[in-house]
Amino acid sequence: MKHFFIDKYSEVKSPIRNLDARAKIITFFSLILLCVTTPPKALLAFGGYYLILAIMLVISKVPLSFILKRVVIAIPFILMVAAFIPFIGADVGGSYNLWGITLYQRGLLILFNVTVKALFGVAALTLLVSTTPFDELMEGLKKLGVPKVFITIASFMYRYIFVVVDETMRMKRARDSRNFEGRWIWQASAVGHMVATLFLRSYERGERVYSAMLSRGYDGEVKSLSEHPITRKDIIFTLFIISTAVLLNLSYALIKLFIGG
Repeated sequence: MKHFFIDKYSEVKSPIRNLDARAKIITFFSLILLCVTTPPKALLAFGGYYLILAIMLVISKVPLSFILKRVVIAIPFILMVAAFIPFIGADVGGSYNLWGITLYQRGLLILFNVTVKALFGVAALTLLVSTTPFDELMEGLKKLGVPKVFITIASFMYRYIFVVVDETMRMKRARDSRNFEGRWIWQASAVGHMVATLFLRSYERGERVYSAMLSRGYDGEVKSLSEHPITRKDIIFTLFIISTAVLLNLSYALIKLFIGG
């Protein structure tokens, strides 16, 4: 069966791929944090953030289409939250009348701010997992002090979600082979039985896997065979990207300070 792997391109050889996972995690999360804390009117800074991301995308050799597809998926969720923002802010700034609908300048600015920052965050995280194998990503998070229980849950969730998907598809094929159409309300019980069966099978499989792990000496910590020490190039990469992003973050305040306005 065909599956979607979030780290599909993580084995593509590139300078970004060869960096230590901890360096990439710190760099990308710092970029996202600095972008989120940037003033809404700092258009130059936002352009700089996206330029940094674009340069890293080219260096990483990850296809642009792969990143864009993941970004597009996030757009409906962003709009669900931010779609009504342009209609607020009547007491601050001007307004525009579009076909009898009043759109407020402050609301539009907030909408732009939310959208740009959210899309940047999605794109940055997608690029991070696209250049770092999942095992290395989890190991990097563990070394950075993320609680072991979260690492364990994330690891097993990612590994076994594909097993659950396969199980669901097999049950769906079996259901469809019995001429199930799902058009009538009384057929909803069949869907309910399928969901319940899937839950029970998943629970039983989880118990079997956990028992097998205990019999092999599992003590609550996922061990890793890969050990990658932080190198000079990791430190240089992290410091250069973060320092550039900090300057972009401060650029709006500096421009206002020296130029005014």
